[in-house]
Amino acid sequence: VSVTKVIGMRDLEEFLKEQTEDQQFREEYKALLPRYAIIQQIIRKRIKNNLSQKELAKKGVTQSNISRLESGSHSPSLAFLQKVAKGLGKNCILSSGEK
Repeated sequence: VSVTKVIGMRDLEEFLKEQTEDQQFREEYKALLPRYAIIQQIIRKRIKNNLSQKELAKKGVTQSNISRLESGSHSPSLAFLQKVAKGLGKNCILSSGEK
C-alpha cells in the first residue's frame, strides 16, 4: 500500500507544498528524489512483471533486502542494484545527469 493511498494524494501534495516552504526540508527532499525515483522504477517493473518480492528474491537477492530497498530504509550498493535489475530482466545504467 502506497503512502498516497493511505493518506490520499491531495493530502500528500498539500503536505509537501507546505513543507517545501522550509528551505532545509526543500534541499533534503530534492537530494532524496533520485533515490526514490530508482525505488519507484524497481517497484513498478516488479509489479509489471507480476513478481512478488519473494519471487524476485529467487532470482538472486534476498526478499528482506528487496523489502528494505522498496521501503527506502536501505541504501543499496551498485552490485545490489545490478542484481535486482538482472532479476527484473533489465540492465542497471548510471548517468551523471550531464548532457
